[in-house]
Amino acid sequence: MPGTMIITGAGRGIGAATARLAATRGYSVAVNYVKDDRAANAVVSDIRASGGAAIAIRADVSREAEVERLFREAVRELGPLTVLVNNAGIVDHTARVDEMREARLQRMMAVNVVGSFLCAAEAVRRMSTLHGGHGGNIVNLSSAAAKYGSPREYVDYAASKAAVDVFTIGLAREVAAEAIRVNAVRPGIIDTEIHASSGDPARAQRLAPQLPLHRPGTAREVANAILWLVSDEASYCTGSILDVAGGR
Repeated sequence: MPGTMIITGAGRGIGAATARLAATRGYSVAVNYVKDDRAANAVVSDIRASGGAAIAIRADVSREAEVERLFREAVRELGPLTVLVNNAGIVDHTARVDEMREARLQRMMAVNVVGSFLCAAEAVRRMSTLHGGHGGNIVNLSSAAAKYGSPREYVDYAASKAAVDVFTIGLAREVAAEAIRVNAVRPGIIDTEIHASSGDPARAQRLAPQLPLHRPGTAREVANAILWLVSDEASYCTGSILDVAGGR
């Protein structure tokens, strides 16, 4: 299907791996980021060096006006949108619920939940046959934390990802007749930089012995799942939540 793929939070980790892999499959890639322009531009440079098309676009997905600008710029520079990967997400330092304050909770839900809604809404407006589009795919990034709740770590993050699961199912059913498939990937313990955001950069390796496969996953393994979901090989999948969690 290739065309234009927008990947939010694509400067590092799973987003960056998905951007690089998507480019090898023929997609033009909009690499969204909010802070680290050096990392985002490095992803773009890698894609271009391999003959692909990519641009970096700064935008905070929790802000509607910035989301609208992100999509306008991506389509203007790269062409019609065919895939959105709602990857942008945050986690905070390990804490109990009774230690959390409003500012943390508001930001967590704004980025992880509201941001996913805002980006998906903009994608639907462009891809839905109801709006004159030609269809497409949306993949949301959930987390195995949605199943386990992450007690004594970050229940707020787990709750936000559980919301993403329900959002995936509801949106999939809402737009299925409009030529849009909506699915989610639910990664488990993946060896990326996100663990440092919780104050535990060695978390993936520390927990590895507890996992059925006895190792953390890689960003590329999650990217493989995302690219499968948007391919014709997954043409009868919508409203699906695919665990990429090493058996966890």
